[in-house]
Amino acid sequence: MSLRSIALVCTLLAACTLEQAAPPAESTGAYLSRGYSREAGPAPAAVLVNLTDRAAIPLPGPSSALIIRTAQASIEVDSLEAAITQTRAIADALTGYVANVSVQNGSGQLRQATIELKVPAERFDQALSGLEPIGKVESVNVSAADVGEEFVDVTARMENARRLERRLIELLAARTGKLADVLQVEQSLARVREDIERFEGRLRYLRAHIATSTILVTLHEPLPVVGAAGTSVMGEAFKQAWRNFVTLLAIVVQSLGILLPLGAVAFAGWIVMRRFRGARVDA
Repeated sequence: MSLRSIALVCTLLAACTLEQAAPPAESTGAYLSRGYSREAGPAPAAVLVNLTDRAAIPLPGPSSALIIRTAQASIEVDSLEAAITQTRAIADALTGYVANVSVQNGSGQLRQATIELKVPAERFDQALSGLEPIGKVESVNVSAADVGEEFVDVTARMENARRLERRLIELLAARTGKLADVLQVEQSLARVREDIERFEGRLRYLRAHIATSTILVTLHEPLPVVGAAGTSVMGEAFKQAWRNFVTLLAIVVQSLGILLPLGAVAFAGWIVMRRFRGARVDA
């Protein structure tokens, strides 16, 4: 094996260690050493992946923070329907949209609604300020996740995978070497392309969530301080007092089932003891 072939194999091994999406170093290195070094002559000395290649990848500047921001807010409102309309209007005014709406309005339940707003990230603070006129803001929780490191890492992995893809295509275009080696390179190329698609999908996800912030708003009406419609507080109080009295009588009646038998036994015992003492006195 020539020195240039050995250098290329070592380069590919380093590339596979740095880039997880690259095909296994043994299969690619063996293919290059057998198919191209021995049969097709010395392999090219081009470096597929190098640590210095990351410097050529355009990275976001310090002014463009890659942050995903989300918020959760709870608001007490006078009218649930009017509050839902106002919340929708906030999303429309900020060129956002309503993603999900959930309304709870059952009998005997607290009337409330949960609305998920999607607004542009640069208008996130405006959206939070717009919640104040809706009602009494009880709580606001804001969280921010910095995905800058992940974005740079995924971008670098994707660029490295693309370089390896181009190199594998060049190797296939030569059409030299054994058929089994060619098929092995084609399988490696398919795996690299799958990794590229996965990296691209992750970058699309990060870009979408960086550009759009999520605000989860919970609207609820105040708890009722009076009875149900058509009833009075005093009437309900008297009814409850009567129910308590009836409950007390029921407890007393139920206790008679225990007290009466015990009383009868005690009375019979007292009579027996009295007669026994009278007999001793007579004697």
